[in-house]
Amino acid sequence: MHRPRYLRRLPSLSWWWLLALAAVFLGVGLGLRDPWPADEPRFALNALEMLETGQFWIPHRGGEPYPDKPPIFMWALAAGIQLTGSVRLGFLLPSLLGALGTLALVMDLSHRLYGRRVALLAGLALLSSFQFGLQARTAQIDMLVTFWITLGAYGLLRHALLGPARGWWFAGCAAMGLGILTKGVGFLPLLMLPVWALLARRGQAVPLAWRDLGLGLAVLLGVMALWGVPMILVTTVSDDPALAAYRDNILFKQTGERYADSWHHLKPWYYYLLEVIPWAWLPLVLALPWLVPAWWRRARRLDARVLLPLGGLVLIVAFFSLSPGKRGVYLLPTLPLLVLASAPLLAGLLCRPRLHWLGAGLLGLFGLVFLVAGLLGALGLPALADLAEEQGVIPWAWWGLLGLSALGLLTWGRPHRGLVTLSAWLAVFWLSWSTWGYALMDHARSPRDLMAEIADQTGPDAWLTMPDFDEEFLLQARQPMVHFGFHTPDADQFQRAFAWLNAAPDQRWMLVPQDRDEAIACADLSRARDLGMQNSETWWLIPGSAFTACPGAPEAAPLYVVPTTVGADPQSSGRVE
Repeated sequence: MHRPRYLRRLPSLSWWWLLALAAVFLGVGLGLRDPWPADEPRFALNALEMLETGQFWIPHRGGEPYPDKPPIFMWALAAGIQLTGSVRLGFLLPSLLGALGTLALVMDLSHRLYGRRVALLAGLALLSSFQFGLQARTAQIDMLVTFWITLGAYGLLRHALLGPARGWWFAGCAAMGLGILTKGVGFLPLLMLPVWALLARRGQAVPLAWRDLGLGLAVLLGVMALWGVPMILVTTVSDDPALAAYRDNILFKQTGERYADSWHHLKPWYYYLLEVIPWAWLPLVLALPWLVPAWWRRARRLDARVLLPLGGLVLIVAFFSLSPGKRGVYLLPTLPLLVLASAPLLAGLLCRPRLHWLGAGLLGLFGLVFLVAGLLGALGLPALADLAEEQGVIPWAWWGLLGLSALGLLTWGRPHRGLVTLSAWLAVFWLSWSTWGYALMDHARSPRDLMAEIADQTGPDAWLTMPDFDEEFLLQARQPMVHFGFHTPDADQFQRAFAWLNAAPDQRWMLVPQDRDEAIACADLSRARDLGMQNSETWWLIPGSAFTACPGAPEAAPLYVVPTTVGADPQSSGRVE
């Protein structure tokens, strides 16, 4: 097979240069947008409340304990915001650093196993992966937990393939403990233990002594205990039932119950295979017709360098597929393992003409879809016009540019470089997403301007309530704001809101979606102010004096004061008795 010229040039480069380039590439857009729903405003709110209240051990959301996730990601967010002095600059830093750490681990291990050229190809493969690029630019927990999982796998693989290296095994176990304190699933590298044991029995990997296994698990549990034991003691001796509920939720409901009997994101068993992997693993997923036979040949030779990460990859997909609750982002930790399992085959894949033709065909499809959608949107196609109005974004010029850039790269690279041009277009996509895309979408996905307008209309000292709240509105509050418990039934929240409004009708207001007409049917809506569309909903701003006919129930739910975290004068957070 003919080796492309760019492959012959790779050995002269150090993978550290690629890591530096990745830091610039992934860092483009920092400070250009606010946290966006669904998850980012919640975690930013957790972090800001930690900084404002000094309550770091148990995360809070709007004054009440937040039991869905352990605290490490919120600590990282709080550190980023504190170091930069800005929510916009700081909230994406943990994901960026997690991505760079994951990339460095993959390239370093590939370098040690196969050499410099393969390390560079592995780094480029991971950096160009679609889900990796998406999550590196998203303030969700998953990129940070992927770093801990990858570090755990790195320690395991250093011991099994390049060992004995007991120190790295213990370091990997510590990383898994930190991963569990980040999102519960940090133990995923342990799924490679059966494959490791089989390979060690056949003399293809360094065996793991039973003593080291026990000590490693003790290290993992010890790291977990650094937070878990004090949390259990504090919540157990406290007289606050909310803290006891937090303990039971984080220990039981969000772990075994969430996995075995999930209550949301319910998907069929084949969800990851048919609906996630085809886009999340792009562009490497296009190579599976060539990778699978190559993996099979290496499996017959018992190549532990491929079988260990590949076994972990398969078992992680199976592990998440067995749970009824599924989200596409759960598969992010499989990407580093996919790249490690593919690393020795990447140079050969780039010499496959049919693979390049496949990449060129997909790039041509992307180009046509974006170009046609941009043109039809600019011409006023009703379906696209309605979509733009609903979302509050007019992306036609951006889409047109993406389409033209795809077709331009295809013309320049021609089909025999299809995989390379597809990866180059994905880089163009992410750079435009982090700049032009942020500028187009931020006003529609962040209620910053709306909350500033509300403060102007009511006065910054007026109090605002939002039953059945969304975190992005609490995050952007510019005035004192109250809610009535995130898990409180909606009907109880509105009854308590009516009682609270009627207690001082001239100084209090309600923000509510216009489609909640049944809940506010008792209000005098002739006095409501139409705030228009925000976050795909239309909103009323209603003065408290419009609710005098609404029956209230003060005892229906607790009342929380929300700190105005982005406004000029943050309020203290805590329950109002």
